[in-house]
Amino acid sequence: QVQLEESGGGLVQAGDSLRLSCAASGRTFTGYAMAWFRQAPGKEREFVATISPPGGRTYYGDSVKGRFTISRDNAKATVYLQMNSLKPEDTAVYYCAARPWTTATKTSQYDSWGQGTQVTVST
Repeated sequence: QVQLEESGGGLVQAGDSLRLSCAASGRTFTGYAMAWFRQAPGKEREFVATISPPGGRTYYGDSVKGRFTISRDNAKATVYLQMNSLKPEDTAVYYCAARPWTTATKTSQYDSWGQGTQVTVST
């Protein structure tokens, strides 16, 4: 497994932007597909975005397409989530996740998770 630590969450207003970061350690970062999930109170954890190990392929959940961008810096062992045009319904705890090699969209397919970072979007 790889150790993950998220940062960058906070309280913003609707329409604002925010960038989350996830620093990885413990394993060779370039061998892992990375993903972001989120969980709002009372709801199941939801897929947000994933990126392949080299960074050439990305996939997004329908609710964030066109607004969020996932990227990675393999030299820094860090994955990012740029969130634009934020909406109140984006309020959630955002989790970083990793799995060897191939991208996936289900929580059960990931074996390494961070502790999460809170994002709150006010009206």
